[in-house]
Amino acid sequence: HIQDPASQRLTWNKPPKSVLVIKKIRDASLLQPFKELCVYLTEENNMIVYVEKKVLEDPAIANDENFGPVKKKFCTFREDYDDISNQIDFIICLGGDGTLLYASSLFQGSVPPVMAFHLGSLGFLTPFNFENFRSQVTQVIEGNAALVLRSRLKVKVVKEHREKMTVQNGIEENGVVSANLEKEGGKQVMQYQVLNEVVVDRGPSSYLSNVDVFLDGHLITTVQGDGVIVSTPTGSTAYAAAAGASMIHPNVPAIMITPICPHSLSFRPIVVPAGVELKIMLSPDARNTAWVSFDGRKRQEICHGDSISITTSCYPLPSICFQDPVSDWFESLAECLHWNVRKKQNNFAVEEEE
Repeated sequence: HIQDPASQRLTWNKPPKSVLVIKKIRDASLLQPFKELCVYLTEENNMIVYVEKKVLEDPAIANDENFGPVKKKFCTFREDYDDISNQIDFIICLGGDGTLLYASSLFQGSVPPVMAFHLGSLGFLTPFNFENFRSQVTQVIEGNAALVLRSRLKVKVVKEHREKMTVQNGIEENGVVSANLEKEGGKQVMQYQVLNEVVVDRGPSSYLSNVDVFLDGHLITTVQGDGVIVSTPTGSTAYAAAAGASMIHPNVPAIMITPICPHSLSFRPIVVPAGVELKIMLSPDARNTAWVSFDGRKRQEICHGDSISITTSCYPLPSICFQDPVSDWFESLAECLHWNVRKKQNNFAVEEEE
């Protein structure tokens, strides 16, 4: 039985009480929408609003006396220090696609439903306009909305123990907090949940990258070029699309493997089934190291002996639709990427009969 994508609906076991509001940092145009939304949520819906601490450090918010009483009701948190994953019923994003990716990074397990307002530059993943936010938010709180479950990738990075990689109290030398840091047999293990893509590239080296790609334990190919992208269907319209891959609807259960500028005329992007286990390692004869990033974050070097394991996560991101998963996706293709946009061909003029 193939499920109808439009049949996925948001239903609440009980009304949502806490909401996380994610606002794009350093964007003055979002200050007024942010204030209006927070007043509406706290005063008219009596909800507990969570906001990242650095959002409230903006002088335009900190010095606004009228917003002060509302701000005092907020619960604040700091990324990488405070775990709020079990305290949030509902997420609202104000900004561009980056705010949705940021929301994904905050939840390494189950993700609450996400409602994303288009207040950024591209807006492929943010279907809602802010003009009618009151009626739209009310509709979602009441549970009358369609959902698309955006699959994520579960990524495990295993690094050989090296002196320069020493970690103290979960914080690396550069001050970045290690996500889900573990030690296995003297090796450093980090895990990530990725919404768009894992990118392995050659970094600052002038040599081609040379990495081996394994699928369920079998070596399928060696990538010689600038690197390789392993993406979800959601990520197929991001970096993968720029590298020449097909665009896949987020309801398709799949993982995409897309080379970046491969030194081969026949290395085409491929799609493999969701749930397979991919493993990427430096080739034994690679001239240089490689670098890896996860949704554009947590960039780090990969050396000989290190490995990157990738599979489909059991924790998708539930994204609330404006209309339904099919209409929203094709609307974004047309509006944001101008898919198949061209001047129409003129028809033949019908000559009048004498």
